[in-house]
Amino acid sequence: MPTPFVTIDAARKNLTAIENSAVDELLAGRLDRRDFLRHGSVLGLSLPFLGSLVTAAGLGTQKARAEGKPGGTVRAGVATPGGAIDPITYYDSGSYQLVFQTAEFLCVTQPDLTLKPVLAESWSPNADGSVWTFKLRKGVKFHNGEDFKADDVVATFDRLADPNGASNALSVFKGLLSKGGTRKIDDHTVAFHLDQPNGSFPYSVSIDNYNAVILPASYKGDYEKTFEGTGPFRLESYTPKVGATFVRNQDYWGEKALPDRLEFKFYGDVQPRILALQAGEVDVLDAVPLDVSQVVLNSPDITVLRVASTAHRQLHMRCDTGPFTDKRVRQALALSIDRSKLVDGLCRGMAATGNDSPFAPAFPATDKSVPQRVQDIAKAKQLLEAAGLANGFDMTLTTLRYSDIPGYAQLFQNFVKEIGARIALNIEDQDKYYGKAVFGQSDWLDSPLGITDYAHRSVPNVFLKSPLVSDGPWNAAHFKSTAYDGMVTSYLKALDIGAQRAAASDIQKLLLDETPVIFSYFPDLLVPVRKNVSGLPPIAAGLLLDRVSLG
Repeated sequence: MPTPFVTIDAARKNLTAIENSAVDELLAGRLDRRDFLRHGSVLGLSLPFLGSLVTAAGLGTQKARAEGKPGGTVRAGVATPGGAIDPITYYDSGSYQLVFQTAEFLCVTQPDLTLKPVLAESWSPNADGSVWTFKLRKGVKFHNGEDFKADDVVATFDRLADPNGASNALSVFKGLLSKGGTRKIDDHTVAFHLDQPNGSFPYSVSIDNYNAVILPASYKGDYEKTFEGTGPFRLESYTPKVGATFVRNQDYWGEKALPDRLEFKFYGDVQPRILALQAGEVDVLDAVPLDVSQVVLNSPDITVLRVASTAHRQLHMRCDTGPFTDKRVRQALALSIDRSKLVDGLCRGMAATGNDSPFAPAFPATDKSVPQRVQDIAKAKQLLEAAGLANGFDMTLTTLRYSDIPGYAQLFQNFVKEIGARIALNIEDQDKYYGKAVFGQSDWLDSPLGITDYAHRSVPNVFLKSPLVSDGPWNAAHFKSTAYDGMVTSYLKALDIGAQRAAASDIQKLLLDETPVIFSYFPDLLVPVRKNVSGLPPIAAGLLLDRVSLG
């Protein structure tokens, strides 16, 4: 037996059956290097160990990242926080970009969507994925001097999973993790007892779920006074509507931050942020929308980090409202779209093509053998005629004024005109569109036809559940399918990558047939920085500035 395979065989003796199935997929060529590292990291295998298996299999090595020089003040321009900053309830980028500097997660996603341990050292599931046990890092202190222990993790997730609270994370934890499900085993071990098995649970307690920063068990609110956490920076000052400053945490448990100081400036709109970057008033911005990206892409002093993302725009059609009760009408609208024009024109090539399901090309479980839906005007007209709508129909599309969405709406209006669908546009401010975000009080959830923005996730779980299962709180399509609900349950339970792919394939095919929602494209995130900035990790979740260096 060749030496590399002896090495792999020796390593496999200590792996579980589920972990070994991932190695089988790698060696058979059904998992590439990136997807193997990602799937193995979810199961709790360390990235160095996974890297050694990849190297032994002859699939390359991980390149070491060059370290920047310490010192200086990094200035960031971000959106003005939407209100009082509280990690339990916040939902806006301006708030969580600040908190990410001072508080930490059990684990964080990397650019390749692998999971890197942070406050957790390791984790592992039981046989069916209904209990996940996390070993916590020792020797960690909060900024207030308290030791980080299991009690803090239990308290954090009980707050986030409390159905009587105002947690924004309930969209993730409802039906997954209940209050009381997070249990202390000892001071540095917790077990998450889930409501049902879940094969990718660690993402739910990672930076992917931006409310899941670990707070002290003693936390009582009023976060803005302290920005309490275990992170590499401490609060220096915070002024609502103006900005915030943070300084290096000299008592940090890990590698000390490179910058001495961070200075955040708040801006009410994206245009002033871009002007500030061009003028050299700030060094880095949070992600900018596609519709303004050309301004910074053409600037000689600015570099734009392109981050592959699973963010997307969902174009929903209410399945309980005519004419969309007939799936042939929904299919006809999907077939009228020229997706290449959306990707190459609207997105300037900075997007991946969608195939009318949440399974973006970036997800390892996505079945790429499912035929891509393409524009077919003749077939679309035939479907409308078969549905009794040979002369077309009239409808209003309601959406929000955000990024590329108005442009998408106008292009969609033109596409469907070719098959006789006459679409009027109602483009609203975000507050009016979302309303109270509950059925009966939200143009988003109540409109017969609409386009909604969905932010990046490293796994498709939220995309599969909240907007598409029969009782989903974001089910703007009012889509109800017991077959779909069962497929999603099978996908979420699966620990084995083969089982995940089989369930994903079934879901993709069903959604192509039913077409309650059109997924046309997945735009990249664009993060502009000054040319002298290095070390910013290109992750879609947000800004992590502790390794940033100013040249």
